[in-house]
Amino acid sequence: MRVLKRLFLTIFGLAALAAAIVAIFGPAFMERRLNHLTGPAEGFAVSPEADALHRSLVIGDWHSDALLWDRDILKRVDRGHTDIPRLIEGNVAVQVFTTVTKSPRGQNYSHNTADAPDNITPLFIGQLRPIPSWFSLKERALVQAAALARAAERAPDQLRIIRSAQDLQELLDARRNGAKTVGAILGSEGAHPLEGDIANLRVLYGAGFRLLGLTHFFDNELGGSLHGEGGTGSGLSAFGREVVQEMQQRRMIIDLAHASPQMVRDVLAMPGTKPILSHTGIHGQCASPRNLQDDLLRAIAQKGGVIGVGFWTDVNCGSAPADIARSIQAAIALVGEDHVSLGSDYDGSVDAPFDAAHLASLTQALMDAGLTDDQIEKVMGGNMMRYLAETL
Repeated sequence: MRVLKRLFLTIFGLAALAAAIVAIFGPAFMERRLNHLTGPAEGFAVSPEADALHRSLVIGDWHSDALLWDRDILKRVDRGHTDIPRLIEGNVAVQVFTTVTKSPRGQNYSHNTADAPDNITPLFIGQLRPIPSWFSLKERALVQAAALARAAERAPDQLRIIRSAQDLQELLDARRNGAKTVGAILGSEGAHPLEGDIANLRVLYGAGFRLLGLTHFFDNELGGSLHGEGGTGSGLSAFGREVVQEMQQRRMIIDLAHASPQMVRDVLAMPGTKPILSHTGIHGQCASPRNLQDDLLRAIAQKGGVIGVGFWTDVNCGSAPADIARSIQAAIALVGEDHVSLGSDYDGSVDAPFDAAHLASLTQALMDAGLTDDQIEKVMGGNMMRYLAETL
């Protein structure tokens, strides 16, 4: 009996040790594997002229999933793409931080089912996030929002949450006077944290959310995903229309990244909508199934929206800064220089040629591609700041 008891305690102890090792080292290992750099860790060569231009810019980016990884974003780490120190080093004024709450096992660009096993549940359990977030997509979004809020409270000189156009103006005024504070806009990667209940939109708004992607890699209660089961004909549901209308009333940003073509058309057909496409490539430049057809991008721009060009290989058909610059050139040719912006998808389980600290590599690539200083200023952040001032 004593031997069995000792054996049981030994097995229990080893299991507890294994669980602790997974919780401590597993998420960091996963992040290193999924959010890797294709370029040198020290960044690409940047000329003094490009560096000077970069330091003069007001820079904004529409998409980082750093909150998913349960690390202190106020501390610089040697993995992933973004944290506040690296954003400051890269001269980023405004960063949208999106909350990821569900991702289907076997995720791909063509066909995913909402019933597939979820990748985020084991990640949240392994990270030892609060237990309610193991079972609720809404709670997962709120846990990530709370982490961002705590970081802003701890370091208001480094990080400020932007909830209104006035907040944005105050941030930009402070930066003109020498502050290095990063403005954070809170968003959701897909609207499934609403859990089919419009009341939850008010909950998320109260928690600071100002941007909502309608879908992600699967169809949800709002309608069809670009990568879902319903195909290109699955559009906006009645609940989706209700959500969009309330978002308009609350001056929230409607993000059509991952939306099906029909959902894009349905949202654009609603009076007064001015959505964005936060992170994408240009189909005419890179015929990836991740990239919406060019006519839909033109339609978004024609309603006053902006297109955020991503940094990862799949949407640019290349993994160098010059490939991103070519996509930006293609976007300008397609929708005009006033409707193109940055949508890196940093920390979103994708590669990137450089991290946030070395964003000047892109300024250099845009100069090398022949863009004017005025065009670079618009793309790197000017267009995003104008849109935010008009929309929030």
